[in-house]
Amino acid sequence: MENYSKARTVEQPSVCPFPGLPPDTPEVHVKDGSKIRNLLRYALSRVEANPRAPEDEGRPAPEEGGVAVEGQQEAKGRPLCKQIVFTATGKGVSKAITCAEIVKRRVKGLHQLTRLLYSTAVEVWEPLEPAAGLDSLTVSRNVPAIWVLLSREPLDCSQPGYQAPGRYDALWAQSASREEGGGSAGQRPGHKRKKGGGGGGGAGGGRGRGPGRQAGRSREPAKGPS
Repeated sequence: MENYSKARTVEQPSVCPFPGLPPDTPEVHVKDGSKIRNLLRYALSRVEANPRAPEDEGRPAPEEGGVAVEGQQEAKGRPLCKQIVFTATGKGVSKAITCAEIVKRRVKGLHQLTRLLYSTAVEVWEPLEPAAGLDSLTVSRNVPAIWVLLSREPLDCSQPGYQAPGRYDALWAQSASREEGGGSAGQRPGHKRKKGGGGGGGAGGGRGRGPGRQAGRSREPAKGPS
């Protein structure tokens, strides 16, 4: 392939794996170059009552290409949606998961359904020297993709990829208590070891007894001549 250069890459759109969604359900298409703050600003504006903080007022709208929801743009006064979908392919998969997890922590009680599949990406390679008689190449490859559905309404828990809503504040409190407990538990044995060191100060006491023994030895020869 040293005689070719990649001309373009075309990703074929995949069909949403969640049938029966309401027509107003937004689809947030996450790309590798998308900014998480812009994606979250749009997503929270559709599912959260008061999504914007005071310092966010007046900021520019999400950059073009970061969010695609049936050609619609963010608008004030739009009714809240009961469901939202995050989708990404390739390097944007991890960023889509991050956005979904942040939304779940901001909006409580969301049910999640995840689908993993592959989408097709078509690469067109052109020869570096057309006069050499080389033809252009078309390569199709499978790219991993993810679809994450977040819903206020209950979903079918028997479907694979379902996650029930959880209380993350309790989870964080539990992990914090474990860390504190581990630290205190780590200090107690250390304190015991210090006491043991003092008993090993029995060893230190051994060092204390050493001179005593030497003194005793010095006394015995002293008593012998007397």
